[in-house]
Amino acid sequence: MTQSERLIFGPAARRPTSGLLAPVMWLGGLIATLVAMAVGAVLAVVTAAAVAVIALIAAVLVFFAGLAMRARRTMTVRNRRSDDGVIEARKVDGAWVTYGWERQGR
Repeated sequence: MTQSERLIFGPAARRPTSGLLAPVMWLGGLIATLVAMAVGAVLAVVTAAAVAVIALIAAVLVFFAGLAMRARRTMTVRNRRSDDGVIEARKVDGAWVTYGWERQGR
């Protein structure tokens, strides 16, 4: 062990590995590790469920937005059809000329 390691770790680095408390400490470390893994697994499942719920809500929102856009397009087409069917008319040399007649059945 170098001098810098002795300063960093201190006397805890020279802890004896044998004794009566060594197996108890090992068992405590094992239990703490298992508890930490279980908590991590539960948090991972909760996070995954939250992401799935957010994705589901986003999909429903996009679906309803698509329905709204489709309804808007349908109403726009109906409003255009309620006219005479003339899209544009201009007066050329004293006579009205129309452009863009909508043909029925297109």
